[in-house]
Amino acid sequence: MIDLHTHTDQSDGTFSPGQLVQAAAAMSLEALAITDHDTLAGYDIASPIAEAAGVELICAIELSTRLDRHPGEPRSPSIHLLGYFPDQPPGLEFRDWLLRLQQSRRARNVSLVAKLQSLGVDIALEEAQALGRNLTGRPHFARVLVSKGYVRTTQEAFDVYLADDAQAAVEREEPTLLEGIQRLTTGGGLAVLAHPVRLGRPEFNRPENLAGELVAAGLQGIEAFHSEHSAADTERFLGIARRFSLFVTGGSDFHGDNKPGIQLATGKGGSLCLAYTLVEEMRAAAARPAIS
Repeated sequence: MIDLHTHTDQSDGTFSPGQLVQAAAAMSLEALAITDHDTLAGYDIASPIAEAAGVELICAIELSTRLDRHPGEPRSPSIHLLGYFPDQPPGLEFRDWLLRLQQSRRARNVSLVAKLQSLGVDIALEEAQALGRNLTGRPHFARVLVSKGYVRTTQEAFDVYLADDAQAAVEREEPTLLEGIQRLTTGGGLAVLAHPVRLGRPEFNRPENLAGELVAAGLQGIEAFHSEHSAADTERFLGIARRFSLFVTGGSDFHGDNKPGIQLATGKGGSLCLAYTLVEEMRAAAARPAIS
């Protein structure tokens, strides 16, 4: 059994990298990928721990991207890309690019605090940073809002204050979807469309409509197995994979206590049990010459 989609407290999970590795070892997972949002910090910390524990750790990341838009068009929902580096971690150029993304996130957080305060919410940036550590994001602000009684749940925090169309919405500079694919592939990684069931905007609510363009840009895989996918969803995305010659990945999207209904490797309600053959297929894709 494997899990190729997990998060640590270096982004928006609650397990430290060491705790996640130890949990994987306790389950005798054959392979684990840490896919923290826009950072490799979780992988970097976990790597020597995994080696000592005998857990095969795959270097990976989850990038937040957006569709490119024309002037006057509304901002599109975020589209997530999983990037896998099965042979070796990316070099300095890719890591420097990630640092620039993180600086943009920090600037957004400052503006977000100011907007929340203008709405009468008593909040300080340091409160969210105490939860977010390496990479503070909107889920950490949501937890602060819950703890202070402004909302009852983190979902309500997003609905009322934090979502793209909510009262305190602040745009963050994010790469376009095509740039994200390009950055991953030129950085030596494999670009994978994450949890495609979430693609809900009318112009791309069918991943089939988007897949051809993305494959031409360098997309190599699709996450067919995910905690939010029904059996019918999985079959649909496996069909897209076959149609466009994409390799298939899968994972729980484990976040620890931030998503208590999702368990490591087994997902929601035991819906997942993924075989190591997915890792072998990923490595085979990495070994294939790039299409120019």
